Amino acid sequence: RGGGAYIVAKENIGANAGLIAAASLLVDYTLTVSVSISAGVLAITSAAPQLHPYRVEICLAFLALLMVGNLRGIRESGQIFAVPTYFFVVCMFGLIAAGVYRSLTGTLVPVDAPLPPNAGSMPLTTFLLLTAFANGCTAMTGVEAVSDGVPAFRPPESKNAAATLVTMAALGVSMFLGVTFLAHAYRVMPTGTESGVSQLARAIFGSRTIFYYMVQAATTLILVLAANTAYADFPRLASIVSRDRYLPRQFMNQGDRLAFSNGIIVLSVFAAVLIVAFRGDTQSLLPLYMIGVFVSFTLSQSGMVIHWRQTKAPGWKTSALINGFGAIVTGTVLLVVAVTKTFEGAWIVLLLIPAIVAVFKGTRRHYDHVAAQLTLRGYSSQAKVHNTVIVPIGGVQRAVVEALRYAETLSDDVRAVYVDVDSAATEHRSCRST
Repeated sequence: RGGGAYIVAKENIGANAGLIAAASLLVDYTLTVSVSISAGVLAITSAAPQLHPYRVEICLAFLALLMVGNLRGIRESGQIFAVPTYFFVVCMFGLIAAGVYRSLTGTLVPVDAPLPPNAGSMPLTTFLLLTAFANGCTAMTGVEAVSDGVPAFRPPESKNAAATLVTMAALGVSMFLGVTFLAHAYRVMPTGTESGVSQLARAIFGSRTIFYYMVQAATTLILVLAANTAYADFPRLASIVSRDRYLPRQFMNQGDRLAFSNGIIVLSVFAAVLIVAFRGDTQSLLPLYMIGVFVSFTLSQSGMVIHWRQTKAPGWKTSALINGFGAIVTGTVLLVVAVTKTFEGAWIVLLLIPAIVAVFKGTRRHYDHVAAQLTLRGYSSQAKVHNTVIVPIGGVQRAVVEALRYAETLSDDVRAVYVDVDSAATEHRSCRST
């Protein structure tokens, strides 16, 4: 059915939990667009540093391109987007293989990157470990799009979605471990003007080689496609929530290309605001990114535990144990992220989610109030009202006669009214009518 965490939390935990999950996902999708586009543009400006001052304008250009494309209805997305996806996978595994080969053969040359001012001076504390753990958890963001977009899969939808999740996990873990190993081996340090992948590709392939530009192009394409994923899921989730009368019904309307146009436009506006407010800086946007997705993760996992306990299907104890463990892990991550990232901007999301839930409830109260006013329960029909139809005329002619004939279909009491402004003209019209 789609809806993912919203449906699971609403049906198994309660309406409030479902609304929190929906608000978290809508925030997460908006941040997916802004973070993905900003990171994709960072890949471009890493290869062409002279474009760095124009990163906000480039981000907005990509955003406008995605909005227009989705408003016009991107239906062949599976065929179109498969090529950049495979291209990225090949480039990343090629980068990892070349880097590991250099490491094994002793030809590895570390990146000459400036160290942060406090590098080496921070003690290895629990808080530092938790911060590193929270930063690493960004790798999990995005997987919720599969469960929320189940209707987009070919039948059997659930099996294809599950296979996609397994494939994503295998590829994600492999690339994450490979890039992490290379980043440590090459001593890559994050900077505001060059991405870590760009530093690795430059160190392994050279800064002016075709392989370096292939890695940067693949990174840009895959991040733009990641932003496009939110354009499929945000409008769909908004339409599901509006179907339950927690958002305006306009989010259910589809345009002439069968796209949820209102959801697409709203998503684009909010993402543009974030890009402009944070100047297209990926590092500033990332702390906001993780709160929403782990709220939805925790609620959906908890909801599935309740679901298995209620249905008691074969093997339900194992399934409930797996989901319960998942709820504990994601809940722990949520607490860690909330504590470690609050002062880096995560407080915005912590305030925004309750505000969106309040909007949901206010919208539902409005629709319930209107429904109560329009209900036929306790309604008694009134006595028939006799109306008098008045037809203003400027003279007597065929059109006036037809108008009066139509007025007689509305009431038995029809009166033609002529305003006497010019006495001579009135007398002339009176003579003509007789």
